[in-house]
Amino acid sequence: MPTDAEITFADHAGRLYARRYGMAPMVGRLLGYLAICDPREQSIAELAEALLASRSAIASAVSTLDTLGLIRRSRAAGERMDRIHIDMSAPRSTGFDVTEYQEQADLAREGLALLADAPPERRAVLLEWAAFADFLVARLPELEKDWKTRREALRAAGDLPDTRQHR
Repeated sequence: MPTDAEITFADHAGRLYARRYGMAPMVGRLLGYLAICDPREQSIAELAEALLASRSAIASAVSTLDTLGLIRRSRAAGERMDRIHIDMSAPRSTGFDVTEYQEQADLAREGLALLADAPPERRAVLLEWAAFADFLVARLPELEKDWKTRREALRAAGDLPDTRQHR
C-alpha cells in the first residue's frame, strides 16, 4: 500500500493536471502514482486498491492516458491482465510528437481557405496559428535531438538511471 505522502503526491498531480489540462483529477492522480509506484508496472486492480478508487475509474483514466500516449500496457506470458506503466520513450509522452502541430496547421489552413477573401484582420488568428504550428513542427525534432543528447549525458554521468533494460 502506498504511504500517505505518496497518495498526497498523486493528489497533487491530480490537481495539477485538472487545473492545467482540464483532465479529470483521477487521470492526473494515476499519472502521479505511476511515476512513483513500486513495482513500476501495476494492474488496474492494484492501482484501484492503491488509489482507493473504483476499477472503472482507473480503467477510464488508463484509457485517457493510453490515448494521450503517456502509458504503455504490457502482459506477461500466461497473465490475463494488463500491467500499466509510464512510457517516457514515446514522442507523445515527452511532447515531441509533431503530428499534433501538423494537424493544427492543417486546420488553420482550412480556416484560411474558408476566409480567403476576408480582410487580414479577420484572418489574423488563423495566420498566427498556422505560423506557430509550422514553427513547432520545424523546431520540435531539433529539441528532441537535443533532449536525447542531454538524456544520454545525464545517464553517462549517473544522474539519470538507464531504464531501457526494463522495457
